[in-house]
Amino acid sequence: MKFGYVKTALCTPKIKVADVEFNTNAIITSIEKAQIAGAELIVFPQLSLTASTCFNLFNSGVLLDGVINGLAQICKKSEKVDALIFVGAPIKHNNRIYNTAVAICGGKILGVVPQAYSFEGYSFAKCPSENSEISILGYSVPFGNKIIFKKADNSLFSVACEVGEEMLSPFSPSTSHAVAGALITVNLSAFCETVGAEEFRLETVKALSEKLVCGYTLCNAGYGESTTDCVYGGQKIIAEKGVIIKDDKIFNQDMIMSEIDVDFLSNERLNLFKDLPIANGYQTVEFNFDEKEQDITRCYEKTPFAPKSADLEKRAEKILLLQAQGLKKRLEHTKSSSAVIGLSGGLDSTLAILVAVKAIKELKRPLKDIIAITMPCFGTTSRTYQNTIKLAKALGVTLKKIDISKATERHLKDIKHQDGVFDTTFENAQARERTQVLMDVANMNNGLVVGTGDLSELALGWATYNGDHMSMYAVNCSVPKTLVRHIVENCAKNSRGKLKAVLTDILDTPVSPELLPAENDNIAQKTEDIVGPYILHDFFLYNMLRKGFEPKKLYYIACKTFKGDFSEQTILKWLKIFTRRFFNQQFKRSCLPDGVKVGTVALSPRGEFKMPSDANCDLWLKQLEQI
Repeated sequence: MKFGYVKTALCTPKIKVADVEFNTNAIITSIEKAQIAGAELIVFPQLSLTASTCFNLFNSGVLLDGVINGLAQICKKSEKVDALIFVGAPIKHNNRIYNTAVAICGGKILGVVPQAYSFEGYSFAKCPSENSEISILGYSVPFGNKIIFKKADNSLFSVACEVGEEMLSPFSPSTSHAVAGALITVNLSAFCETVGAEEFRLETVKALSEKLVCGYTLCNAGYGESTTDCVYGGQKIIAEKGVIIKDDKIFNQDMIMSEIDVDFLSNERLNLFKDLPIANGYQTVEFNFDEKEQDITRCYEKTPFAPKSADLEKRAEKILLLQAQGLKKRLEHTKSSSAVIGLSGGLDSTLAILVAVKAIKELKRPLKDIIAITMPCFGTTSRTYQNTIKLAKALGVTLKKIDISKATERHLKDIKHQDGVFDTTFENAQARERTQVLMDVANMNNGLVVGTGDLSELALGWATYNGDHMSMYAVNCSVPKTLVRHIVENCAKNSRGKLKAVLTDILDTPVSPELLPAENDNIAQKTEDIVGPYILHDFFLYNMLRKGFEPKKLYYIACKTFKGDFSEQTILKWLKIFTRRFFNQQFKRSCLPDGVKVGTVALSPRGEFKMPSDANCDLWLKQLEQI
């Protein structure tokens, strides 16, 4: 199990009804195939040893004896298979016949899990309310549905089982399994195909994995089942906390395989599973096998804050609405006559003013109540300056030009700063002068200063303390740079004429605070040359905070995700810089102004994320130094 991933295979081999010998061989072949592919968890459909459509033949002693022989063969063939295997089989116990999932590892049966709830035509005995023991193949093993199979040397590899329709029960066993600590639930099922059933199962599995914060797999009966009354499609689904990791179309006999991240699931439960009832009566059955080094096939979004799998236009509109509603409430509550925004010609201030326009319109007030202030100084280029003018005119807001060059020069002279030295003091003096201007203009106009800084800048500490770091309401504080760009792109796409043209040019302008003197009227200071590519930093930020990935794992998946875009050395360099800055710049985040939360990742000290300003990052960097 590498980096907390359990490589999982779901198999629906071709079977024959009541032909246990044929089915046993098909299952063994599938196990061998899954073993070669590196599977650590292998799951087959419900009643896969016999077929689920035997109906009254399940009462036959011949069939039931064949099942025991089939299990013996599977155990023998799996002695050297490094995986936990679940096979569906009818099992006779205490003179009753049960529809069960049989857990096998290292050539031995670990336990037998009978179905507790069913609405199928053939009536199996229901699972007893408490676990007992069953003697099978000369071993006495647990019998019941309160069993968690756990790897002896890695407790996160913890698996429980439910059978078929149990997942549709209001009191599904998987709920108790999750409360008892199982991070993965496997479902061996035999649902027949009807119109809409495939989509229904997909959504059900997705919802269960989300609610229970677990990995959930469904392996459905497939080709070879009786077609007397219906057909079986062999649907296979692997889900992880509300996300379908892998699935296939029905009537596909191939094995599907992916990895379930139990490390991530465990981290999620630390936050979400705090006050749960105790699940009584559970047994833990340990198994073990040697782990092998293997590749991870999971794919991750390059831009997790704006995933391609989502409806991006709808997402952009929703975030803009959330931001506007937050600002609307604050303007209304403070009885502010105006919204004051420093307009730079960059992405962040562009999004902030688009938010302000929407908020003012919601308040049914004139757009002139928005006061946009452009404050040219040493690093301002004609391109960004002209874009501020064009944007303000296209939106119909009030525009003021306040050149801060002389005021900044005077301040630098007052503090005896050396001429021609373009250091941090030189840069920050401009940023703080801009903030002073915005605050004072707001005071003069009974206004509220709208902050423009984004989440990526806050994570990196790429803000001047008590400069652009400060405002009266920060509308972009939980919107990372890659998402800021996407929202502005969406606005440009849905705009016309002069507004579309200026938004397009702003999107094409390099990201810069423009605090160093321009070179031949070109931007001299490009942010991504200094702190690194935002696409990488946003990837690091999301997967560190949202997924809880440790540095080595973060580096590994970043190298896989950005292969061909960045070298491994480049990724490692920027990950080290991200880690240092994230820790060292917490003091700026500890005193942030109010701002609306729009996603699951936010850094407000008043929200879910709390971190001491003097936390040390040595342990994190040490992991990276070992790569």
